[in-house]
Amino acid sequence: MKTGYLGLDIGSISTKGVIINEENKIIAEKYIWTEGNPIEAVKTIICDLKNQIDDIAIASVGTTGSARKLIGVMLGADVVKNEITAHAIGTLSVFPDVKTIFEIGGQDSKIILIENGIVVDYAMNTLCAAGTGSFLSSQAQRLGVEVEEFGDIALQSKNPTKIAARCTVFAESDLVHKAQIGHKKEDIIAGLCMAVVNNYLNNVGKGKNIKPPIVFQGGVSKNAGVIKAFEDATKETIAVDKNSHLMGCLGVAILAKKHKKDHVFDFDISDISFETRGHECKKCPNNCEIICFYKGDTLIDAWGNRCENGNVMEKTMQATV
Repeated sequence: MKTGYLGLDIGSISTKGVIINEENKIIAEKYIWTEGNPIEAVKTIICDLKNQIDDIAIASVGTTGSARKLIGVMLGADVVKNEITAHAIGTLSVFPDVKTIFEIGGQDSKIILIENGIVVDYAMNTLCAAGTGSFLSSQAQRLGVEVEEFGDIALQSKNPTKIAARCTVFAESDLVHKAQIGHKKEDIIAGLCMAVVNNYLNNVGKGKNIKPPIVFQGGVSKNAGVIKAFEDATKETIAVDKNSHLMGCLGVAILAKKHKKDHVFDFDISDISFETRGHECKKCPNNCEIICFYKGDTLIDAWGNRCENGNVMEKTMQATV
């Protein structure tokens, strides 16, 4: 039986999973919408990945993304890493000479600067959606086109419309105005792609020493219009891998390899009940929001406390001794 390694990237918009082999090659992959329920999304991912492999034993598991801790506990992950580290490792495995990583996801974006294979600087934007995939999706719906068609339509433009995209509200207002006064749809869409890039470079990339080679990843990297806008703005070639949307889970799977164990991961979790229950600890002025995570009726982890008063796990273990 061959050995594989499982990596999961659980974000607010999408959940991604890969299984890699000893050579870091992706041998199974799945990408779905999180839909506000990371636990069920991961169950779906795990079930699908299981059906893609044959005679493969998973020796270790890694998680990253906004729900990395929750899912890490759920799966008994060997590695739980932040998105910056995971994306850098994943990208370096494909582009070893990369110096700048542009990443735009569904609700956030980030820039990672690398020197000699080491992350030397980074920045994230999680406050404004104007430069993210969700912004493009909402504008696509407003314009009556599929967001998957955005890139191809944008490339048809000869005169991109200038869209004020410092804020989602302003961008939508400006888009409606430009459409009403007769701007072509392809010009508006190209303008939106340029606005996303300008918003990214003026916020996330502000003050950063952007050097080539530049790699663009995340869901928005599938948009040819945004790729062209980045190339026009930076005057550099932008590299995009076919698995650009999977770099986070690829990276954390590679990190999990270092923690290879003798036990084999059990894919059969679809029938297991996992539940989070929150409560406010009122034993001190902190009033911490404690999150308790249950597997069936068993408390398997808890977090959120800022002092010993809210240490639910320690009290649970003491009660069972």
